[in-house]
Amino acid sequence: MSLWDWAVAAYARPGAAEACLTLQDDYAQNTCLLLWAVWAGATPETAGPAADLARAWDAATVTPLREVRRALKGEFAAVPDLDRERLRGAVKAAELQSERLLLEALERLCPQAAGSAPLDALTAASAAWGAPAPRPALAALAAALQ
Repeated sequence: MSLWDWAVAAYARPGAAEACLTLQDDYAQNTCLLLWAVWAGATPETAGPAADLARAWDAATVTPLREVRRALKGEFAAVPDLDRERLRGAVKAAELQSERLLLEALERLCPQAAGSAPLDALTAASAAWGAPAPRPALAALAAALQ
């Protein structure tokens, strides 16, 4: 199963989306990197290059698109709500496509392998990304993905 297909199914599991958003919004983690880590069984050795790739793509595409999408959530006096929501939907679609391209690049970088247990893989990816997220937040995602 491709990483993209696995990630879509995994994100839909009970508690997974919430855990991902907590890690993203509260601890500045990269959801795509974390999902890849579990899928690939990341280790500290594989997580470093993956984090470098994710960091560059995130800065160039994902984060700017997310910021625009979030900015368009509120009303703008001179722009009709329907037009604003259409634009917001288009930006959201571009953000999702950007995340898909990142997952596809991560898959090419390190195909799925029998490696670390989910919590160990998440810990490796979180540390490689930057300031590691708290273990309980990573454990919540690991539990949702098992």
